[in-house]
Amino acid sequence: MISDALLVTQDPQRRVLRGDVRVEEGRISHVGPGAPREGAEVIDARAFACVPGFVNAHTHVAMALLRGIADDRDLAGFLETLFAVDAHRTEGDVEAGARAGIAEMLLSGTTSFLDLYYFEDAVARAAESLGIRAFLGWAVLDPELTTQKGAPLDNARAFIGRWKGHPRVRPLVAPQGVYVCNESTWRGARELADREQTLCHFHLSETRREVHEHESKTGRRPALWLDSIGVLGPRMVAAHCVWLTGEEIGLLARRGVGIAHCASSNLKLASGGVAPIVELRAAGAVVGLGTDSVASNNSLSMLREMHIAGLVQKNQRWDATVLSAQELLDLATIEGARALGADREIGSLEVGKWADFSLVRLDHPTLLPARPEAVVSHLAYSAAEEAIDSVYVAGAPVVQGRALVRGSWPEIRAGAESAAGSLWAQRPK
Repeated sequence: MISDALLVTQDPQRRVLRGDVRVEEGRISHVGPGAPREGAEVIDARAFACVPGFVNAHTHVAMALLRGIADDRDLAGFLETLFAVDAHRTEGDVEAGARAGIAEMLLSGTTSFLDLYYFEDAVARAAESLGIRAFLGWAVLDPELTTQKGAPLDNARAFIGRWKGHPRVRPLVAPQGVYVCNESTWRGARELADREQTLCHFHLSETRREVHEHESKTGRRPALWLDSIGVLGPRMVAAHCVWLTGEEIGLLARRGVGIAHCASSNLKLASGGVAPIVELRAAGAVVGLGTDSVASNNSLSMLREMHIAGLVQKNQRWDATVLSAQELLDLATIEGARALGADREIGSLEVGKWADFSLVRLDHPTLLPARPEAVVSHLAYSAAEEAIDSVYVAGAPVVQGRALVRGSWPEIRAGAESAAGSLWAQRPK
């Protein structure tokens, strides 16, 4: 039992109150004052805020080894470097990178993430080992465009078969994007997701170049083309969505496609413009926040992502009222969970949900003044990662006192540094 904490519930009423969280068999059985103490290990949390775990709705976590490898380049130059390095990746270094990235996420309060990469078995092992909740998409491309061994769609099918039913790892299919997936590949990915009842995750309309080249080739913008071939629909999560028309915004909302907004990555890669998050939400689309990879962000911190996402939308619209602190926290928690189709299980402190949450130090300088009416603002705009003291997934501690519980950071770091050496040697000069 978490006792006498400042509870940032993120429930439908968005209550912030002093109270307790009781956990039984990994799920929350009580939220609020007066939780029964019988049979419980009681943790005195008077000095902490208890906050739902963050949901990172788009990343490539194994790229932790590539932080800084392709800075200060547009997307085309960035991808040129990344593709050259990716061709030399091994399953072992993917696992080393995933462990480092997951450690970074856990230490900054993220308890669930949606990933898109290959060698996802390695990412799954890393997630299982460190205790995070993982939604893992095997990257699918046209067979002639991939460096994977075997057909990517077959690889995705086999991966889903190996991990389906795991309590914390949810496998899924992840077509990379319209620029590397033809109609047959898209239809195959959608059919696989429908047959296995998994998510389907992909990049969409990240840059003007992507949109214009696809429109020149097919006569339709990417979102409209995907709808014309019959693949848009529920259980799909589209990352970026920067270059959308009003027609596409309405279409994505009507089809029930979740959106992963990656403000920092879009800014750093100079995608241009600002993703129409306000318009997407107004149209009824569900929007979460994603960090993208550390090669393009260069951070996996959802605290930082909230801050940047809010400032960009306010500034671009000359309107300080858009994407309020409460809305930003929503995007990082319950709305991110909803985009992943998991809002009945995670994203808020409510009875019956998995006990995924963080204890945030109220005495940390970045949470001063530590008042209930200000805590949501602090989380969205000022809180530092170091303020997060402990993190729980399904009621089990995965971080305590700023230290990983199920892994050693010195060992994780050593493995990551060793694996990074050979990859950086492949960087184009």
